[in-house]
Amino acid sequence: MLSFITEKQSCWERLKAEERPIFIYGMGDGALKIMNVFRSKGIVVSGIFASDDFVRGHSFEGFRVHKLSEIEESVDDFVVVLAFAAGYQEIVDKIHEIAQKHTLYVPDVPVVGNGLFTYEYCVEHAEQIQKVFDSLADDYSRKVYANIINFKISGKIEYLSEVTTTKAEIYKKIIKPGLNEVYVDLGAYNGDTIKEILEFTHGKYAAIYALEPDKKNYKKLTKFIDGMPNVYAHNAAAWCIDTELPFAAKAGRQSAISAASDNMITARSVDSVLGGKRYATIIKMDVEGFEREAIWGSAINIAHNTPKMMVSLYHRNEDIFELPLLIKKLNPAYKLYIRHQLYIPAWETNLYATV
Repeated sequence: MLSFITEKQSCWERLKAEERPIFIYGMGDGALKIMNVFRSKGIVVSGIFASDDFVRGHSFEGFRVHKLSEIEESVDDFVVVLAFAAGYQEIVDKIHEIAQKHTLYVPDVPVVGNGLFTYEYCVEHAEQIQKVFDSLADDYSRKVYANIINFKISGKIEYLSEVTTTKAEIYKKIIKPGLNEVYVDLGAYNGDTIKEILEFTHGKYAAIYALEPDKKNYKKLTKFIDGMPNVYAHNAAAWCIDTELPFAAKAGRQSAISAASDNMITARSVDSVLGGKRYATIIKMDVEGFEREAIWGSAINIAHNTPKMMVSLYHRNEDIFELPLLIKKLNPAYKLYIRHQLYIPAWETNLYATV
């Protein structure tokens, strides 16, 4: 069992054993999360550096922020820990350039929830992880699954570069959208995924339902869909039932349901939104760690109509095994695929379910 997991030692353990200076590359929430783990494990940070455009005399957590060139001039050999997310080719290429010159780790910290993804965590959930691996529809999905897990344990970016797939390939070979889709977009943001889908259907569709809880994003979404027939936008979060939930509005895509917030928003289930009038043919879920609840809220559609599913697998540690198993439980007819799009860390690792 779990023979496909070859990395046993976590990047945290490797960093703890390091005798070379350790420098964190990046500032922000990711760096704060990593530094908190460092403190808990007694890992010493020697300094912080950022891309040249972001330095400008900044300090972060008591450290003066340097340029990489400044550190290279003053320190002979050091370890780099990447602490931000990169989804553009130019930035990803820059990270790989740094990795060719220096030992580089990208520690995996969950976007939502607590705990660390280690080999011990995998052993704890061995039966579920192995069950997902065995149920995947093709060899490439199994390779992606293995590489993502080995990356999350080790922090080695080569695992990601080996299994990166373009969006175009995913749409053309797995989702294969037609001209009469009823598309449901959960976490619709500004309409970016609606735009993607329509590029592959030549602008044709039967209906589109879009849920976006963040008011600023929702305003952008409504502007994008203005004038489009049979498109129904809801300023609401995706959930398992219709209710109200506390919601923290943050920049861009980072807004999310949060118990710490006093701001209440409407939450809807997909089955309620569609109301039995239509069945979804494609459902996309990128709802910042609450995909499980969104799946339960789509259970009738999933069980009875088998819509094509596109589901984020990277927000919580448990998503990578819980979500595929839940969808397969609701409808055993599904074929499950996993693909990773260009991104460091393993964000944009998604589950695709079709028949």
